[in-house]
Amino acid sequence: TAVAVHTPHPPPLASRESSYVETALTLSTAVEPAALPGFSEGWVSIQDAAAQFAAPLLDAQPGMRVLDACAAPGGKTGHLLEYAAHLDLTALDQNAARLEQVADNLHRLQFKARLAAGDARQPADWWDGVLYDRILLDAPCSATGVIRRHPDIKLLRRDSDIAVLANQQQTLLASLWPLLRPAGRLLYATCSVIRQENEQVVERFLADQPDAEEQPIIAPWGHPQSHGRQILPGEAGMDGFYYAVLIKRQASVREVVCQPDS
Repeated sequence: TAVAVHTPHPPPLASRESSYVETALTLSTAVEPAALPGFSEGWVSIQDAAAQFAAPLLDAQPGMRVLDACAAPGGKTGHLLEYAAHLDLTALDQNAARLEQVADNLHRLQFKARLAAGDARQPADWWDGVLYDRILLDAPCSATGVIRRHPDIKLLRRDSDIAVLANQQQTLLASLWPLLRPAGRLLYATCSVIRQENEQVVERFLADQPDAEEQPIIAPWGHPQSHGRQILPGEAGMDGFYYAVLIKRQASVREVVCQPDS
């Protein structure tokens, strides 16, 4: 378990520093959240180190308009608000009950965000029409990257599930892309290690979206793929995770179509 530290005084528990995340400590033994000094005050959060790459990869800047799609339970939502001050952030989740977890986490951290219950595949039901500077899509997936902590996944998942999930991920990307402003950034993330849910989803998306381009992730962690970067379960004590950074190209002068006067 990696703990994101938001105070200069680390909790007095046996721990080691994360190999790649300077604000994270890995505890030697698991503890209840309430046993962590400062947890209720918002000084620390519990989040796997691999998940903590999301905020710096999205790279939201102060004052930006940000969408955290599929946000529950809110760990990354809180981390985004810690990473950059004064974000205009919307936390979206299809499950209204799980949004309560997001609200509780933000209250503990003393942050505020706009909470919206809705299906990310149907923006017309919840979007206000103003484009976002940054979008985080932590997509529903097979969760094969967390098998070391949930070995029952091997029994619960079927081969047919992967195709269904990949189609859902493809639809999510296509539905959210129009909500991103030109030169904006979308971070696609899963806790899967299956190519069909990761680089193959990104490959199809790039083929379908002429205004989308990938920004390579240059990092000391994980493994470069044909698209994006993959962390395997257990590497540096982290969960398996996949990330891909997508940028919306701005139309060049030659690409602007002028309509004739009527």
